[in-house]
Amino acid sequence: MSVAPIPSAPADLELIAQLKSRLQYAELRIRVLEERLRLMRIEKYGAGGERLSHAQMELFELAPVVSEAIVPEESERAPVRRSTNRSCKHPGRQELPANLARVERVLPCTPGQRICKRCGRETVVIGYEESSQLDVEPAKYFVLVTKREKRACRSCEEVGVVSAPLPPRIIEKCLASDRIVIDTVISKYCNHTPLHRQSMILERDIGLEISRATLDGWVLKVGELLIPMIAAMRRELISGTYIQADETPVDVQTREGRGQNHQAYCVLRMRPSTVC
Repeated sequence: MSVAPIPSAPADLELIAQLKSRLQYAELRIRVLEERLRLMRIEKYGAGGERLSHAQMELFELAPVVSEAIVPEESERAPVRRSTNRSCKHPGRQELPANLARVERVLPCTPGQRICKRCGRETVVIGYEESSQLDVEPAKYFVLVTKREKRACRSCEEVGVVSAPLPPRIIEKCLASDRIVIDTVISKYCNHTPLHRQSMILERDIGLEISRATLDGWVLKVGELLIPMIAAMRRELISGTYIQADETPVDVQTREGRGQNHQAYCVLRMRPSTVC
């Protein structure tokens, strides 16, 4: 005699549906984790051409498309060991730039080397063995004394005295020459050397104390002289078809003192060929 199935209560049916939903979610989560584990193993042990970046790996976090047959194969793969015995051709010694000045230094032989060991006569120079090294001459600070010629007529005293005109300078009556001012600006913006460090270098090398505020004044004066270039740069930017601005703020110092800096941005004009 067969027994008819007992119909389930509505609460049991709802519980079964919830369990099925959780099971499906758990299976989906397992597949996602297995895929991420496979990609991490490729990143760590795979060949260089198969490695993926972190940005590429993030694309697979919510896309479980891995095959169940691939995961065991990837997990059993042994780490790739690259041979260290492979010979690599040396590129050779780098040539020094041809535009650099050449300063020759001749090293004479010792007195013992100048005498022939067989006959005792003095040897003669038959050539040189040359080798080149990159050398540098440290910065040499000096005081530039400018003497302006003064002239007067011995017969016409009422004409007075005339002096040779001074050449134009970046900062009139400045203690430093134009070369020092320009070198300060280049060191700050090209060599990324802060002004306070430049002040310490001057004090260390020549014992001259120049405050950072003075160096700030030099930089600001150079900036004022470059103001006419702003209009030309603006025309150059507007003439392009695409302008991109870096939204990272840059504090620009003003003469009002600390706390009065205003925020600026770096703007870059992109050519049409570089626009994606």
